[in-house]
Amino acid sequence: MSWTTLLPLLIILSSLIPGLIIFSLREDQVRLRIALNLTGALLKLSLVGLMLLGVSQGLEFRFSVPFLPGGGLVLQGDALALQFITLSSILWLATTVYAIGYLEDSPLRSRFFGYFSLCVSATVGVALAGNLVTFLLFYELLTLATFPLVVHRGTAEALRAGRIYLSYTLGGGAFLLMGVALLHSLTGSQDFVPGGYLQPLLQNHNASLMLAFGLLIAGLGVKAALLPLHGWLPQAMVAPAPVSALLHAVAVVKAGAFGIVRVVYDVYGVEPMQALGLSVPLMALAAATILYGSFKALQQREIKKRLAYSTISQVSYITLGVAMLGPIAGVGALVHLVHQGLMKVTLFYCAGNFAETLGIHHIREMDGVGRRMPLTMTAFTLGALGMIGVPPTAGFISKWYLGYGALDAGHDWVVLVFVLSGLLNAAYFLPLLYRGWFAKAPTTWPAESNLGTGKPGWGETHWMLLAPVVFIAALALLVGIFAGTTLSPLSWSQLIINREFGL
Repeated sequence: MSWTTLLPLLIILSSLIPGLIIFSLREDQVRLRIALNLTGALLKLSLVGLMLLGVSQGLEFRFSVPFLPGGGLVLQGDALALQFITLSSILWLATTVYAIGYLEDSPLRSRFFGYFSLCVSATVGVALAGNLVTFLLFYELLTLATFPLVVHRGTAEALRAGRIYLSYTLGGGAFLLMGVALLHSLTGSQDFVPGGYLQPLLQNHNASLMLAFGLLIAGLGVKAALLPLHGWLPQAMVAPAPVSALLHAVAVVKAGAFGIVRVVYDVYGVEPMQALGLSVPLMALAAATILYGSFKALQQREIKKRLAYSTISQVSYITLGVAMLGPIAGVGALVHLVHQGLMKVTLFYCAGNFAETLGIHHIREMDGVGRRMPLTMTAFTLGALGMIGVPPTAGFISKWYLGYGALDAGHDWVVLVFVLSGLLNAAYFLPLLYRGWFAKAPTTWPAESNLGTGKPGWGETHWMLLAPVVFIAALALLVGIFAGTTLSPLSWSQLIINREFGL
């Protein structure tokens, strides 16, 4: 086998093998566990960089082995896959550092980091999947790998959240399985291709294609938190902050949104979507989810719950963008997949820092926290302004393309959805910023820990909790400021859409 054949498999193994080794470590083998975590994360990022270089030069990366009758297990490193795995690899490295500091004195760290690595392996497998059968396999492995992370604390609340999470995601997996099986019966196991591969079936199988699409969206919509399949996400906020960051910015929610992008662009294609009338109901569902998530976020008093409902809203921008079936809106959707991930992981890191250092869990407790933790609050501010869409943040870039794309595609009403959602975003984020920077600080914080006193980190908290926050917040700002450069997520999104639309 050539290196271009093996590279997709090696990217998955770079986190899978360290994860399996970590399971066997004793709790006191701290240095070895840290070394395995960081080595795997750095190796994965290096291999993804190598693939990025190869794809930019026109190389093809494809690994295939027989798996099912009429279908193989296929991993391929196309431009769309690289968009997702680059984001995942960068955020996995940052979240690994964050999680090491966050769980420094916690029990069951080997179990946590073992499943943590399996989760990332499954996420990368979802991104690299070259057909629906392979996608389904890694999609279900992702459910199994994330469940132990959701219930990691072992409390009654965590176990209840885990049961809810499993009931939703396994149910969604059943719908996805039925949709994949129906399409497999019609087409066999075909690889994902720009523009889709269902055009020849339009004359005789319209009803089956419409049913299959409904089943696929129902299955993917659970992880993407589309209405009414979103109920698991706010409950999962009982998980530790690094897990919340993974669920919202890297793994589960993004896997669902990424799957919808694959189905729309690389299974069905623009013309079959239009011919079957599938875009309008998908747009309506995404728009309803955007507004619902924003209204619900406004009602929340816990920081992580507000961020959770914000995720429900913000991730549906991706679905709405691809459902409009226009090239400009598609660019906005794909770049928002990256930008939202950077901004949202920043916000969850900050929420974790507030909780671990000062015992702050509720919005009312944030008064004056910016003067006690200025770097963390600055990062939170950048993330929040990005979510609102204030220039020159990354959120402004993606929302600009989504809004302009809606006008270009003739869906003027979508702009009203974006405007209303933006106003709601401001309504539920700006009070947090006001409290953090301008409200009077309390004499004592709810439960200040020793992380903020006797350890390095610019006087705020443990440096391993602070460094990832500063790094990702700066990155989220820079990808907005330098969006017009050739190596930006925006430029890569334009490359993907040009291939999808044959431009």
